[in-house]
Amino acid sequence: MSSNAYDVVVLGAGASGLMLAAKAAQRGRRVLVVEKANKIGKKILMSGGGKCNFTNLYVEPENFISHNPHFVISALTRYTNWDFIGMVCDYGIEYEERKHGQLFTLNGAKEILAMLLNECEKTGLVEIKTSCEVKAVTHVTAQNFQVATNIGYFQAESIVIASGGLSIPTLGGSDIGYKIAQQFGHHIFPTRAGLVPFTFSDQFKEVTTRLSGNAVEATLSNELNHFTEALLFTHRGLSGPSSLQLSNYWDVGQSFKIDFLPSKELFAFFKAKKQAQPKVLIRTLLVDLLPKSVVLELQNLIWAKFADTAIGQLSDEKLENIANKLHQFEVKPSGTEGYRTAEVTLGGVDTTEISSKTMESKKQKGLFFIGEILDVTGHLGGFNFQWAWASAHAASEYV
Repeated sequence: MSSNAYDVVVLGAGASGLMLAAKAAQRGRRVLVVEKANKIGKKILMSGGGKCNFTNLYVEPENFISHNPHFVISALTRYTNWDFIGMVCDYGIEYEERKHGQLFTLNGAKEILAMLLNECEKTGLVEIKTSCEVKAVTHVTAQNFQVATNIGYFQAESIVIASGGLSIPTLGGSDIGYKIAQQFGHHIFPTRAGLVPFTFSDQFKEVTTRLSGNAVEATLSNELNHFTEALLFTHRGLSGPSSLQLSNYWDVGQSFKIDFLPSKELFAFFKAKKQAQPKVLIRTLLVDLLPKSVVLELQNLIWAKFADTAIGQLSDEKLENIANKLHQFEVKPSGTEGYRTAEVTLGGVDTTEISSKTMESKKQKGLFFIGEILDVTGHLGGFNFQWAWASAHAASEYV
């Protein structure tokens, strides 16, 4: 083999690209991984606040968004969360379970990256080149592709597009993968930022700015889905897990509802207090349930006229109205923070044109797509990493 010829060239040294390189090398394949950024695994290192939420205890197809929802089943079944957890345990990496089955490393994401790197290095068949920007991919012969980069040309039998999406461009996100897919005749579903904070430009922005840093457990909902998790107020709008989750099911121009006290039947609570403590104010009752600053802002928005009226003097109808508004407070974001802070990219390569068994293009033999480049987006909580591991493992058996 000439020095620039490989069995497999992988575009992208992120989670899926490194996983594929390691697994393919274990089959004896000689692999080159090219990475545009100056370091590998940048997104792995910053994920989960640097603690890397590497998978989830409860992985189901319903945790993924795709125009072709059944596509994920084959890969997720053949390489499960338990397979990856097994590898983590083999390396002695300590981890903890947080809410909703999320698994995080105890000592930092660098351990996951080091594990993947070690898996690549132990065969001696994986080469990684950083600061290597792909300019073009050409199908030269029936058995061969050529990859043109800023540091030279490389040949391979198989090309794997693991270049990720458009999210967080400072970490190396780019559209090269989509361009290559289109070049070989693939349909791309429109892309947009996912798992991303909401922004506001109306009077509610002033509210979120004043409440910046406050967090409450809330349910955010629209016609498509609902999530009960922490809601964080920011100086730009709303963030926190509940906001990020719902952003995957929201589009510009749409509104959604916030239930500020999802675990409380407020109307029944108010009626009981009206009998027991008729002289108490609504804000006094709510300060035991929510941060005082949040209660005061909600008071201004919902029951300002009755701010200093004792609960015993309010009709049941008024109390029910206030309770309903606290359970179904409607907001209309002006947008999101976009790809700059988005954790994932929604949309991507149409999976009906990809083999769910091999991740190979149905349009071009030897061309494979894995990870975020595909029209598969996981919920928050380790699901996008699990898709990276599973899709990489599926392709690794066929490249």
